[in-house]
Amino acid sequence: MAKNLLEKCSQSKIRMTAQRQTIIKVIEQADDHPDADQIYLRANAVDKTISIATVYRTVRLFEQAGVIERLEFGDGKSRYEEARGHHEHLVDIDSGEVIEFTHPELEALKEKIAADLGYDLVNHRLELYGRKKTSDQ
Repeated sequence: MAKNLLEKCSQSKIRMTAQRQTIIKVIEQADDHPDADQIYLRANAVDKTISIATVYRTVRLFEQAGVIERLEFGDGKSRYEEARGHHEHLVDIDSGEVIEFTHPELEALKEKIAADLGYDLVNHRLELYGRKKTSDQ
């Protein structure tokens, strides 16, 4: 099993250019869920020859190959993260921060709901939207 995006791209037979390697590093090093413009700014800071068009083509290629996933959090921007094990997202509607989490009881409940409705759960995505509690709440 591939340990990083470069290995995943290699396994997917994606031809690796220096620009694509830079974009991979930007995505791997992100501690947030960057959109294409953010990926471009970070990649272009490393390699001035990278254009926004290159970033858009590259993230589309990586997404089609299944090495990254596109996320939509209702702000009109497509955000990206490395495709990896299943997890959910909690979006802070004030700051835009995205918190990743897993919860075994929630996973079991989703399976139960599907089964109760006569289905085998094949795939799903859950995004929660919230606001941090203040001390006076």
